[in-house]
Amino acid sequence: MTTEVKTGPDPTVTLERAFNAVAERMQGLGFVNPALRVQAVGFEPWEGHWLGVMVTPWSINLLLLPGNPAVWRPIRPGEKQRYAFPAGDYDFIDALDPVVGEYRMCSLFSPAFEFQDHATAVMVAELARAALFDSCHAEPQAQDPNETPSGGPLTRLEQQANAPLSKRDFLRGRFLRSEEADVPRR
Repeated sequence: MTTEVKTGPDPTVTLERAFNAVAERMQGLGFVNPALRVQAVGFEPWEGHWLGVMVTPWSINLLLLPGNPAVWRPIRPGEKQRYAFPAGDYDFIDALDPVVGEYRMCSLFSPAFEFQDHATAVMVAELARAALFDSCHAEPQAQDPNETPSGGPLTRLEQQANAPLSKRDFLRGRFLRSEEADVPRR
């Protein structure tokens, strides 16, 4: 049984206020998408932190903020911290803002020119946050080369195709057969 770690107040209002102030100073710069505006998307408690997505005219980033000081480990701005999610491990870069305080971000889009409108950017932000918690998005684990290949025939064929091949194996056509077929005939 897991116990939920208590977190502090929702940072959404503070984030939007801080990033809106930055957005005002950045208007007209070449890396700003004028179709987008500042919006904190889907901030919810996660392992004693606040996790969500920050949509801005210049980027879309996963953000992690301290929720409970007992579980937040401070690091220096610019340093990375890796976090494990069901979809895999992700590096977050530490940042420090005078209004927000310390937070960590993982870039999804920077700049954010792929988006023609704000609604699409918000939808992608919501989907990206949800995808973190879906293990089907995780990278497949590397198989130990000493283990017997598993899976169906296509998996075994792919493993054979990616296996190192000597000149002798190539000349004898061993890359076309399974290991069972390599038994010499008499």
